[in-house]
Amino acid sequence: MSSPTSHRYLGKSRKAVDGLEKVTGRARYAGDVTLPGMLHGKLALSLYAHARIVRIDTTAARAVPGVVTVLTAADLPTRGRQPSSRQTTTLADGVARYRGEPVALVLATSLAAAEDGLAALQIDYEPLPGPTTVEAALAPDAPVIWPQGAPQADADLTAAHAAVARGEEQGEHAASNIHEQKRFSRGDALAALATADVVVEGTYRTAIVHQGYLEPHAVVADVDPIRRQITVYTSTQGQFGVRDEVARLLGLRPHQVTVVPMTVGGGFGAKYGILDPLAAAAALAVGRPVRITLDRSEDFLTTTPSPACTITLKLGANRDGALTALVADIVVDNGIYPFTLGGIMSALLGGYYRCPNVQIDVTEVLTHKPQAGAYRAPGAPQVTFALESAIDELAYRLNIDPLELRLRNAATTGDPMGNNDPWPSIGLTKVLEAAANHPLWRERSPGSGIGLAIGGWPCGMSPAAAVCRVDTDGVVRVHVGSVDISGVNSSFVLVAAEIIGVPPEQVEIVTGDTRSGPFAGPSGGSQITYSVAGAVAAAAREARRQLLEIAADMLEARIDDLDIREGMVHIRGVPGRTLPLGEVARRAQEQAGGPGPIVGEGRTAPAENAPGFVAHLVQVEVDRDTGRVKPVRYVAIQDVGFPLNPLMVEGQIHGGAAQGVGWGLYEALRYDERGELLTASLMDYTLPRAADVPPFESVLVQNPAPNGPFGARGVGEPPITAGAAAIANAIRDATGARIYELPMRDEVVWRALQEQ
Repeated sequence: MSSPTSHRYLGKSRKAVDGLEKVTGRARYAGDVTLPGMLHGKLALSLYAHARIVRIDTTAARAVPGVVTVLTAADLPTRGRQPSSRQTTTLADGVARYRGEPVALVLATSLAAAEDGLAALQIDYEPLPGPTTVEAALAPDAPVIWPQGAPQADADLTAAHAAVARGEEQGEHAASNIHEQKRFSRGDALAALATADVVVEGTYRTAIVHQGYLEPHAVVADVDPIRRQITVYTSTQGQFGVRDEVARLLGLRPHQVTVVPMTVGGGFGAKYGILDPLAAAAALAVGRPVRITLDRSEDFLTTTPSPACTITLKLGANRDGALTALVADIVVDNGIYPFTLGGIMSALLGGYYRCPNVQIDVTEVLTHKPQAGAYRAPGAPQVTFALESAIDELAYRLNIDPLELRLRNAATTGDPMGNNDPWPSIGLTKVLEAAANHPLWRERSPGSGIGLAIGGWPCGMSPAAAVCRVDTDGVVRVHVGSVDISGVNSSFVLVAAEIIGVPPEQVEIVTGDTRSGPFAGPSGGSQITYSVAGAVAAAAREARRQLLEIAADMLEARIDDLDIREGMVHIRGVPGRTLPLGEVARRAQEQAGGPGPIVGEGRTAPAENAPGFVAHLVQVEVDRDTGRVKPVRYVAIQDVGFPLNPLMVEGQIHGGAAQGVGWGLYEALRYDERGELLTASLMDYTLPRAADVPPFESVLVQNPAPNGPFGARGVGEPPITAGAAAIANAIRDATGARIYELPMRDEVVWRALQEQ
């Protein structure tokens, strides 16, 4: 492996390979797919958080011109199957269990006709009691949502995001609204807390947050009724997982389902097949292609937002600032189906800092709301907000510089996480040292409104394969089965170019579907670059080996004397003798007796993940009369290992930091006591606008991952983790007021200022 200083292309910024297609509107999204005979679907969503479906009268809807049929649960091949997650839901059968659950599907020859048919559809409900809040669900007399025990998902989607253990169950809750209750501990935290020199405590609350992608969920399912095969064109982060789940739910074998991943207009953890089983089931039921696209309000109502959490945290320390005890109680609102985040939340909460005595209790509660799901570093923004707020308060109590306190206690490689697994190679101290040397921190003055927070993410990993072929035109075509949601293809291009020795413009990435693409894990958890780039590198090395072997014969030279630069094979020390790669590929392909076309295969199966850590510095201005908080400067420092394509890495950091600002100051899905969503449009759900975010400065710390390709680490998840906490700490520095809830909207900050 060459050193970074010798790289020709890697480590140098290059524009996105699909940029032109996106900015000119030529990129094809799932909503752009049109097939002969295709029907447009509109969903009837439950109007109640919990209700019996008494009657669905489809007569008037079917009479609408253009409406072909109206499907209910009884009409689908999934009838009688109890869903276990939002991803396994098709249509509610007899009972609706959250506001926004799909109850019926109107299919028509046009979207307008489907909308008219939906308006004419008559559904009678009998509202039923049931808890819509955590407090109501935990009440002794609360109706039990799942009297026979909560359904168990067949696949753990959290595993797509982080390589950490989930912990051990602490009890049976078959007849309870508590899905899971776990404890993660080491040492004697309660005793250590009682003897600590200084103790800080607080209860921190975070809201339900939507992922806020530009493109709502969309899918088209096509059916071959003779062969009983389904093709699904979808906006998804993980095509192979969607294939397996659709096949399982429809009673098909995986080879009968082909998933074609379309361009994704944002996912952030939310696009793992929410509509795909329903569209496929509907296509099988009617024998025609079916397209379902959600409008914005439907997307807010029936998808999987990040859960609300309440975290009660106590930190104990010695007078010199050494942490001695961490005691926490985490309560998570999972919504109607289980979505286990307790393991990763506990691993992070008890793992950012060295602390010998830890006790973390997690209670995951079911309510009559949409199932919680993943949102970029799922669970991390919530626990980071609590922990980093408490660490800052501890620094004030001890009169120790907040950064210095963090450095004294920061976890390093081999230290235990909150679940007691050891951290693999991490660079937390390195990002803190970079923050200490940054002018924004070094030149600050008391009360200047500058806050610091750290954050981290374990990062996922998965096996992957890639194929690299060199065509007779000299173009290197790299075949992958991963979905590009973050610019990873723009890095794969550089990996292949670097290894083979061709300009990046001479490399093309070919993304296959589940039938034609090599296997790759889902695009979540910051794992695709870490996993797939290794496979791309291995495939490129094999293709290069084959090229040099043929070229050596053509040039009558030793392989060791050859090099490939700018797409030409050179003999070292003999500048006049060169061969273009296309000519070498043509000889291999046409020569009688072999060796045949240049095709390299590569595989990888990482054995250890490579976590990413950040330190964020934020400066804010606070209007004391209104509580309005305005971030004016933002420095995001991140251990990226080695940035294969710095431009793409910085884009990820800027995007994650902007979402952190949204978590901190603006975003929340609000439900009333009946489970009705009050923020079901972008007029009500506040996303940060361009004018609401400060200029972002990114600082790339290069702490190479031992097992990452060229030392690369995952970069997509960590940038969101620290933003809300850093803003809260900046508000504390500017005003002296500590904020304990997210989002920190004007009225929240104003009340905190009045209570001083």
